Amino acid sequence: MSHTRAVLAGLFALSAATSFAAPPTAIGKGEGQLNIIAWAGYIERGATVKEYDWTTSFEKDTGCKVNVKTAATSDEMVSLMKAGGHDLVTASGDASGRLIAAKLVQEVNIGLVPSYKNIDKRLQNAPWHTQGGKNYGVPYQSGPNVLMYNTDTFKTAPTSWSVVFEEQNLPDGKSNKGRVQAYDGPIYIADAALYLMTKNPALGIKDPYELNEKQYAAALELLRGQKKLTHRYWHDATVQMTDFKNEGVVASGSWGFMVNSLKGEKKPIASVIPKEGATGWADTTMLHTNAKNVNCAYKWMEHQLSDKLQAPLAEWFGTVPVTPGACKAKAPGGSDFCKVNGFDDLNKIKFWKTPEAKCTTQGTCVPYSKWALDYIAIMGGR
Repeated sequence: MSHTRAVLAGLFALSAATSFAAPPTAIGKGEGQLNIIAWAGYIERGATVKEYDWTTSFEKDTGCKVNVKTAATSDEMVSLMKAGGHDLVTASGDASGRLIAAKLVQEVNIGLVPSYKNIDKRLQNAPWHTQGGKNYGVPYQSGPNVLMYNTDTFKTAPTSWSVVFEEQNLPDGKSNKGRVQAYDGPIYIADAALYLMTKNPALGIKDPYELNEKQYAAALELLRGQKKLTHRYWHDATVQMTDFKNEGVVASGSWGFMVNSLKGEKKPIASVIPKEGATGWADTTMLHTNAKNVNCAYKWMEHQLSDKLQAPLAEWFGTVPVTPGACKAKAPGGSDFCKVNGFDDLNKIKFWKTPEAKCTTQGTCVPYSKWALDYIAIMGGR
């Protein structure tokens, strides 16, 4: 909860005082370094497992030393971008719209990213990184928010998100109270709304990010009930993995990264997308308006579309590569990562986006600013 409070102030202090920088028309010599805000596990150099390294070769080829600042939530990424001092950010859809609106990121000249033509057609002009015919980033990876579970507790995969939202006895005969987790971020309200689309169709929810007052109130009611069940609101991947290993947590929304990491440690862990579907993230590398290392940034945006990054990253993080051609490349573990991670199911994921007052499904919806305030209250037991 303290994490969410810490970044909340930054969300409401965003201003449009900075003007958009004109995109460059050519790439010059690299500046020698590159500062990236990224999700944990997104920029690897073999420190955890030596085979998963897509950074060292880039540094050798370009002379651009990569410095990474790990962020745990989209709100933290927005706050860090506002603070400045970074060149790139791997922003999810619930942050990218805010970054564009606040003029914190600049238009990208995709003509300087030759491999852009190889990006999945479903993502090339996605609304979370294109506005007004302008492109504000290069797609990086995408994936679902899966239901991670302990296979000692669940001998067969759970079929519904109800195991984390509603009090019940789990297959081992014990209550789920204190054994499940929820995400520490206001965008998690959409997970509750997604569950209610199936649980209570009479609410008429068409889009979990576009909720009228009645739908929104129902989602908050569900989350207040969930509060009584939660062991922790997680935002740190490492902490969540520790909780599954040592704290008796047996089910939670999570990412493929944690699932794969725990499986790699031979822990009794698996994941599933329940019958209600899943929210997810399609992440875009975006360039700060005041980036100091623009040449290195453009070199990275081209590098990130290569098979030597897309394939190992998809296998490592449990994601879907943004270049279909990467599905034919071999990753270090030799897995069929595109099939395993749902390349063919991309259209079934409800990708994160910033909730806005003006919405397409019903005219007027509850905006993200209210989501942020109300979710803090829920985590505080109010």
